[in-house]
Amino acid sequence: MLRSLSIASLLLAFAMSPLGCGVDPDAPPDAAEEGLDEREPDSEAVGEADLAAGTAVTGFAELHHHMMAEEAFGGGWFHGSHTGSLTDCDGGMPPSDHARVKQDLGNLLDLCPDNASVDLSGVPLLNQMFWVGGAAASEVIGQTDGTEGDTGLHLGRTHAITDWPRWDTLAHQQSWEGWMRSAHDRGMNLVVVSAVSNAFLCSLLPEQNRTRACDEMVDAELQIQMVHNFVAQRSSWVEVALSPAHARQIIQAGKLAIVLSIEVSNLFGTRDAVSELNRFHNLGVRTLQPVHQLDNRFGGAALHNPIFQIAQFTQNCHVDTDCGITTDTVTLGFDVDASCRNVKGLTAEGKALVQAMMTKGMLVDLAHLSERGIQDAYVIAQQNAYYPLYLSHGHFREIMAPKHAAHEKTTPAWVVQMLRRTGGMFGLRTAHEETRTYTRTSVANTCQGSSRSFAQAYELGRIGLKVPMAFGADMNGFIQQVRPRFGEDGACSATFQAEADAQARAQEVSGPAPLNTEFDKKGLAHIGLLPDLLDDLDHLGAPTASLRNSAETFIRMWERAAGLRSGMADAANDVDTSGIAAYVPRETREATYPVQCGKAYAPSSKALGETCRFDAECVTGDCSSSPCTNLSGTCLCTTDAQCGSGKYCGWGTNTGLCQPKKAAGAACVYGRECTSNQCAITWTGPRCK
Repeated sequence: MLRSLSIASLLLAFAMSPLGCGVDPDAPPDAAEEGLDEREPDSEAVGEADLAAGTAVTGFAELHHHMMAEEAFGGGWFHGSHTGSLTDCDGGMPPSDHARVKQDLGNLLDLCPDNASVDLSGVPLLNQMFWVGGAAASEVIGQTDGTEGDTGLHLGRTHAITDWPRWDTLAHQQSWEGWMRSAHDRGMNLVVVSAVSNAFLCSLLPEQNRTRACDEMVDAELQIQMVHNFVAQRSSWVEVALSPAHARQIIQAGKLAIVLSIEVSNLFGTRDAVSELNRFHNLGVRTLQPVHQLDNRFGGAALHNPIFQIAQFTQNCHVDTDCGITTDTVTLGFDVDASCRNVKGLTAEGKALVQAMMTKGMLVDLAHLSERGIQDAYVIAQQNAYYPLYLSHGHFREIMAPKHAAHEKTTPAWVVQMLRRTGGMFGLRTAHEETRTYTRTSVANTCQGSSRSFAQAYELGRIGLKVPMAFGADMNGFIQQVRPRFGEDGACSATFQAEADAQARAQEVSGPAPLNTEFDKKGLAHIGLLPDLLDDLDHLGAPTASLRNSAETFIRMWERAAGLRSGMADAANDVDTSGIAAYVPRETREATYPVQCGKAYAPSSKALGETCRFDAECVTGDCSSSPCTNLSGTCLCTTDAQCGSGKYCGWGTNTGLCQPKKAAGAACVYGRECTSNQCAITWTGPRCK
C-alpha cells in the first residue's frame, strides 16, 4: 500500500458565498426548516463580507480529466506517458503492449452457470469479445461511425503526434504535459483530475501487459500520488487546490488549479467507507463519484454500455426480462424496471457516504449514478439546505439522437433542474455522437459529431436549460471526442457515409473557415485543443463567455458547499426544452441519396486527391477505384483547370494526377506542361521555352 501523503500543512481557510435565495416550497419540512448546514465543528466557514473582498477568477474549467490514466487498469491499456517524450507505438503488432484484450475471454461467462441460455449473437461487440475471440474484439472496441479506431492492430496509427492522438483515440495518451501546459496558457485555469480504473476492464487485458494485479483503489491511489509528484516538480505553473479559497489563490497567481477526484466502480473496496473517505481527503481528494459503471455497495449505476452489463452479469448472474437493453429482450446483470431504468438507488451506506462528503464540504459528483440514486442524493442535498450537486461529465438527454437518448446515463431536464436548485453545475461531454437540431441557436447542425453538434447541446444548456456549464471532456476516458469538420479522418462522420461526405464538403465550401490548427482535421485530439474547440464555437456563432469563465462558476459552487446556505439557490422553474427539432431517422435520410453498387453516396462531395468509391462522388467526375469492389480510390483530375495555378493534369504514368509545371529547358511533350505554356523542338528534344 502506498504511504499516505500528509498535506494538512497546506490547508487554507475556506471562503464561501451564500448563493441561496429561498426555500423550495415543495421541500419536506425537515429540509425547509431544519436543513441548516451540518459541518464538522472545526470546519471553517466565512460569510458574504469575505467573498466580497475576493476577486473573480478568469479562465475555463474542465471537470473530468484522467491525467494519469496510463496507470489505470493495472497499467495495461494505454500507450504514452503524461510526461517526458512521446514515443511511437508498435501499432498493435503482436505481442503488443497496449490496446488489446486477451485472446480467450469466453471463460468469464462460465462464472454464471446459465450463461448458455443467453444469446448475444445479435450484439456485435459482445459476440466478438466472448465468442469470436480477443483478437477480433480488440479491433471492434475502437470502431465507431467514421473510424476503425486505434485499438487492436493499428499499424497506420503508430507515429506520435502525426498519427495519434486524434478524436477517435481510446488507447493513446491525450494528457501529455505539453498539451496540459498549452491548454493552461490559453485559458484553462481549473481542471478536475480524476483517478480512474475498472477491475473488469483490467481483467480483460493480457497479464503480460499489466504491471500489477487488478485493484481499482491501488490504481487510484497511485494516480493521486502521481499528480502530487507532478505538481511538486512544476510548482511554477500548477498546484493542487484544497479549498475554494486555495483555488482562487492558485489561479490568481497565474497557475493551473487541479482538484482531485476518484472514479472507480468498487469505491473503497471492502474497507470502512468513512475511514477511507477521511484518508483520501487527507490525500487531497475533494470530490468523487459514489458509483461508476457498475452497481456497488453505495448505489446503482446508470446503464449504457453492454460491456458493463456483462461485467455486472459476471458478478451476480442476473438475467432481467422486464426490459431489454443488452438484447431486445433481456438485460444482463442489472435489475431494471419496465422503462429500462436501474431500480437500485443509493443504499443506506451510500446515503451515509453522501452525507459524510457534505459534512466535510466535499463536492458530490452524480455522474454515472442511476436516476433513483440521483433522486436520493437530491433529498439529502435538500436536507442540507440545498447542498450543491454537480455532474462532471454528461449528455443532455433531450438533444441526443434516440439511440443515445434511450440510455439512462444521459441526463434529463428534471435532473438539470435539481442541479440548478442546489447551486450545482454540469460538465458537458465533448461528445462525438449525433445530436438533434436545436432550432433556437444560429449554429446549423450540419456536421454531425463535430463542434456543430456540440454547439446544439451547449446552446440547449445555455438558452433552454439555463444551467451553469463547463467542459466535461473525459480525456483518456476510453471514449471518443468531438470530430473534425475538415479532412478525411472522420469529419462529420457520426451518422452514415453519404451524409458525412456531403456535410464535410459543405464545410469546405460554406465554412466557417478552418482555424489553421490541428483541431481542424484531428478534432478534439487532446486536452491542449480545448481552447481550439472554444475558438471554433466562436467561429460558428455560439457565445462562449460562460464556458470561458467556468472556473469561477466551479469555485462559487465549491464555496457554496464549504459555507453556510440559506436554502435553494435557484427555483429553476424556467427550464425549457422546446426548440428541439423532431428526429428524422437515419434510414429516411439515407434513402434521399443516390445509390451505386448498393451503397448510398453523395454526388460531387470529394475534392481532387480525396478518397472515393465512385466517379460520381468526385467533383472532377473521375475516381481511380474499380466499381463495386471494396477497394477505394482517389479522385483524379481530368482537366488542367482542376489542378489550379502552376500545375497541369498529368498523362501516361501520371494520368489523373496534378503535376507542377516545368521551367524553361525541361523536357516536355505538350505546351501545357510548361510554365510558359510552350514546348518547342530543340537539338536535345522537346523542351519548355
